[in-house]
Amino acid sequence: MVSAKIVLISAIASGQGKTTVTAALAGKLRQMGRRVRVFKTGPDFIDPMMLERASGAPVLSLDLWMLGLEASHSLLAQAAKEVDVILIEGVMGLYDGNPSSADLARAFGVPVLAVVDASAMAQTVGAVVMGLRDFGPVNLAGVIANKIASIGHANMIKDAMKEIPLLGTLARQEQALPERHLGLVLPNEVAQIESILDQQAASLTLNLDLWNSLPPTAFELAEPAIATQAYLQGKCIAIARDAAFAFIYPANLLCLQSMGAELIFFSPIANEAVPSQADAVYLPGGYPELHAEKLAQAKHWQASIRDCHAQGLPIWAECGGMMSVCEKLVDMQEQIWTMAGLFAGSVKMQKRLAALGGLAWQTEQGELRGHTFHYSRFETSLAAQDCTVKQKDGEAGESIYQVGNCRGSYFHAYFPSNPRAAAQLFLEAKT
Repeated sequence: MVSAKIVLISAIASGQGKTTVTAALAGKLRQMGRRVRVFKTGPDFIDPMMLERASGAPVLSLDLWMLGLEASHSLLAQAAKEVDVILIEGVMGLYDGNPSSADLARAFGVPVLAVVDASAMAQTVGAVVMGLRDFGPVNLAGVIANKIASIGHANMIKDAMKEIPLLGTLARQEQALPERHLGLVLPNEVAQIESILDQQAASLTLNLDLWNSLPPTAFELAEPAIATQAYLQGKCIAIARDAAFAFIYPANLLCLQSMGAELIFFSPIANEAVPSQADAVYLPGGYPELHAEKLAQAKHWQASIRDCHAQGLPIWAECGGMMSVCEKLVDMQEQIWTMAGLFAGSVKMQKRLAALGGLAWQTEQGELRGHTFHYSRFETSLAAQDCTVKQKDGEAGESIYQVGNCRGSYFHAYFPSNPRAAAQLFLEAKT
């Protein structure tokens, strides 16, 4: 049996400051000498990057649907063995989705810490958090009030919440974490990111007596999982990784390595060619639309991926990766950029969200799970080779396209959900 102090950090909705508060709390606890591990609920790439900077350790996904109960339990138990505090940042609002963040908290007996943007409220915070507590219900450990204007403002909130503890407050920040259409700006694009995170941690006022009184959550250490088979033993996978191709689950990389693959990285926007020793190529998602000019000018990169395709190397291009191998990319300013051209057609950016949600792909090796989240549409003459299904209703989801040994989709695959199916993405495809 192992245990650690664990809280799930949630709110009434997105935009309340969950990531800011989670990062500030992780930073403050680290400054106090606590060993901290952070998890992120649901499919997300950008928030975990920011939280990794704050916590000093990789931030893995924790999701009852994408991972399953057993795998989620294993991750929590292993973390509890290694650290003092585990913070789980929820997704959207506490009760949103199926399964929701509240479902995750109840599954493991984890108390909830509610974040409330109090910038336009005072006593009404009491009604909000009582509703969050009682609707499920959940074990509400307390509240961190975000964007507090003064000590008097904090006291009004504290009195209104009655028996619900005010665990902490975070003052309004002069420097907030910047955002764009898919969420926060990538940490390495933010000047002085470390000082911003340090300032947020310093601005978090934490009631240490209340925090220290939170009881630990215990887990039974499961038997070691059966080692993943070496489906990719001896294979070298070249992975695009830069500001245009940044959306990679850390667990995906660990999964590939556990199957015996050697991973090497390169940067298309730096005009780096696919490394010559590669047996397969992984083009993950990211922001190719923000770097379209550099990608269009990266002739060595484009020639190398076309050469890999001509040689028959397996290529998995997901979301932004697929956008980079179509013929044209039309950005938000309606400028047209020439991409690598493996897939006929054009990707066109749009202001409206095109798709969001969990997806499952029924492969010959079983179900591979993941998600979609994009603001573009792919206009192509290609016929879909297969199609994912939506988690919420089983309806048709994102198409899977294939030309030779290159497969692509808006579908972001979570490899640990089915390692055998994930391995097949980097082995010779059926045509």
